Amino acid sequence: MKKVVVGMSGGVDSSVAAYLLKREGFHVIALFMKNWEDASCSSLGDFEDVVRVCDRLKIPYYSVNFVKEYWERVFSVCLKEYARGLTPNPDILCNREIKFKLFFEKALALGGDFLATGHYCRIGKKDGSLCLLKGVDLSKDQSYFLYTLPSSILPKVLFPLGSYHKQKVRAIAQEAGLATAKKKDSTGICFVGERDFKPFLQTYLPRCVGDIKTKSGRIVGRHDGVAFYTIGQRKGLGIGGPGEAWYVVSKDVEKNVLIVQQGEGEDLFSRSLVACDLHWILRAPLTPYACFAKVRYRQTDVPCVIEKIAQGKAFVRFQDPQRAVTLSQSIVFYDGDVCLGGGKIIGTEQAQALHHTL
Repeated sequence: MKKVVVGMSGGVDSSVAAYLLKREGFHVIALFMKNWEDASCSSLGDFEDVVRVCDRLKIPYYSVNFVKEYWERVFSVCLKEYARGLTPNPDILCNREIKFKLFFEKALALGGDFLATGHYCRIGKKDGSLCLLKGVDLSKDQSYFLYTLPSSILPKVLFPLGSYHKQKVRAIAQEAGLATAKKKDSTGICFVGERDFKPFLQTYLPRCVGDIKTKSGRIVGRHDGVAFYTIGQRKGLGIGGPGEAWYVVSKDVEKNVLIVQQGEGEDLFSRSLVACDLHWILRAPLTPYACFAKVRYRQTDVPCVIEKIAQGKAFVRFQDPQRAVTLSQSIVFYDGDVCLGGGKIIGTEQAQALHHTL
């Protein structure tokens, strides 16, 4: 009997993943991962839910503590990015450094033949090789967060929920009598949870008050530090007055200036970008290469062309201008349902042009 270690978070998705695998005849072991610890952390309650589900399924459970590793490899790295005025994606970094590296190694050390998680995606084949596919439920598809998966581990990874819609997963949990059947989905930063983000970030980064300016240089307000704002942000700017709403369109970290505009004008859109830290699940495509891409989670796939890959960077042009392309977020490429890979956004023509106007 094949042994599978299931990453159990205390949520309904990982609970159903464990249930489905046991039903299929696997020897299932639950492994809970603790990555964050503070007064408002919900990990204790989550672990109690894991215990309830495992007792119901009659499967063994263990816990592993990666609080130190998460801080060093994920959170502190993100803090440095925020301090530079960038907007990193902790979930992608956590999947790369913790879940599918340290946690994967721990699963194998426990004697697992496979690691399984409750992610909504699938393993399939392209040109005879294993690849990552979108989940059937496109409203829940999480392949965007998993584009850094090395192809070498795909034979040992299972995604039991990839062919299910969320509504069906809830129904299965209810029918199976799982304690997490009606538990609210977790949101917020990976393992940190739901927070009022600006005050949370201010506990780690100092306030650095500066001007909010228009592209022409007119001062329209004051900010608490460019680290606490993101491209496309509308709420929380504290700018009143007549006319359309104000949006963040760029940042100048050196001058500590936040650049805004009224309305969703052209300065909020980008036709091209440059990405680095490229990872291809199968192989790098020959350029120019027409495909589809997302520059943020839940975005509809948009047509683009990877015009060139050189010196570890991808130069990408979109068919239509894309709203609020944000530095340090990821662009992820797709060929239909196949997730090809992606990279970290390090430049757009809009960001460069706006920087030179100040």
